[in-house]
Amino acid sequence: MTPETPPPPSDDSAQRRAVAELAPIAGLLTGIGARFAAAGHELALVGGPVRDALLGRLSAAPDADLDFTTDARPEAVLALLAGYADTTWDVGIRFGTIGARVHGREVEITTYRADQYDNDSRKPQVDFGDSLDGDLIRRDFTINAMAIRLPDLSFVDHFNGQRDLAAKIIRTPGTAHDSFSDDPLRMMRAARFASQLGFSVADDVIEAMTAQADRLSIVSAERIRVELMKIVMSPDPRRGLALLVDTGLAEYVLPELPLLRLEEDEHHHHKDVYEHTLTVLEQAMVLESVHEPVSGPDPVLRLAALLHDIGKPRTRRFESDGRVSFHHHEVVGGRMTRKRMQQLRFSNEEIDEVAALVELHLRFHGYGTGEWTDSAVRRYVRDAGPLLSRLHKLTRADSTTRNRRRALALQKSYDSLEKRIGELTEQEELASIRPDLDGRAIMELLDIPPGPVVGQAYQFLLDLRLDLGPMDRSSAEEALRAWWAARPTS
Repeated sequence: MTPETPPPPSDDSAQRRAVAELAPIAGLLTGIGARFAAAGHELALVGGPVRDALLGRLSAAPDADLDFTTDARPEAVLALLAGYADTTWDVGIRFGTIGARVHGREVEITTYRADQYDNDSRKPQVDFGDSLDGDLIRRDFTINAMAIRLPDLSFVDHFNGQRDLAAKIIRTPGTAHDSFSDDPLRMMRAARFASQLGFSVADDVIEAMTAQADRLSIVSAERIRVELMKIVMSPDPRRGLALLVDTGLAEYVLPELPLLRLEEDEHHHHKDVYEHTLTVLEQAMVLESVHEPVSGPDPVLRLAALLHDIGKPRTRRFESDGRVSFHHHEVVGGRMTRKRMQQLRFSNEEIDEVAALVELHLRFHGYGTGEWTDSAVRRYVRDAGPLLSRLHKLTRADSTTRNRRRALALQKSYDSLEKRIGELTEQEELASIRPDLDGRAIMELLDIPPGPVVGQAYQFLLDLRLDLGPMDRSSAEEALRAWWAARPTS
């Protein structure tokens, strides 16, 4: 559909709802619109704010940025905002964008764009456009290609964005192939909006995503990470992740995910790991809000759930009795998680936390279903450290068996473990377990200087503390002397 095509009949009721959503910022919109109009320039609210207003979602995000587009060049925008905006910044001026704070809200005002893109680069040759219609057709999806002209608040919808909102479908204003050639990251944005809004994706969009998946390789890891996390943190990540896998985009984002679609052996002795993984992610999301401590959406927990079994393809073995094993997949998976997250430029803290959860996610099952000893409980808490509450949720989410009796047994066993942790925590302050003698006391007792031996003695006392619980000072000193006497001198 070209910009010259007459717009379809407007959905007056949807527009009335949108105007109601915009009421709290109507003064800002009309004020800044009038300022631009008085200077002979066009200004329109565009993109996400318009979409969310039509969906009735704008009021739920009162601090969300507002995006505007204009025919004014960046220097003129700065001049118009001088003395009007609380503050301005021009870090995006090279791409035609001026940021500002107006009436306490952050806004971005971008000059109409008509960019040209190199086939081998995401970096555009910035060309400014002269019409709102020309700017809108270059936007990613029809639901984001609507505008509200200011200051009169008139709707512009030349590409049936309202229709697609009502139909809950993701389409592009022009051809999908041209749109994704312009900016390959838009393919991930299609998956992201599908997850965030619960929308389906048009067939031609899916076809273009599949055909141009390799174009994603030119996009920076940082931008890919941001879109991936928006999918993971959405209300329905399965929808977006499945779209990445089905179109081949996951090969350039998280190649470990499609590899989880292992072919089952002829006896069906192991689960569909890919489907299991998505189910674990969904169950972890439920536990975020129902299992104490309630956390709300938790990126570390969700990533750990998504990545917890990525070591299985590398460790799969067909045993002589027909069973399938994945020995030490949690250790392999932890290393793989660390490497993938480093490549996606996650922070060191996020990498350490997610990798640790992947490595620990089977620890509970190593103890069977019997009664946990105090020593085992202490070591479980010690190894989990500050990740303990997340480990509780991940371990529970990882139970996807359809055998109701087994599921109830696992739940009961983990209930028992959490109860034991609570009891011992009250008695021994498990979260801060330390040996009964510190390093200075060790050096004084053994009459040794600082060095590796002090660390060995400290670890001996820590292991003793984990095995036996708190000891009085004289008992700890006696044990340390016995360890020292039995220590090889060579």
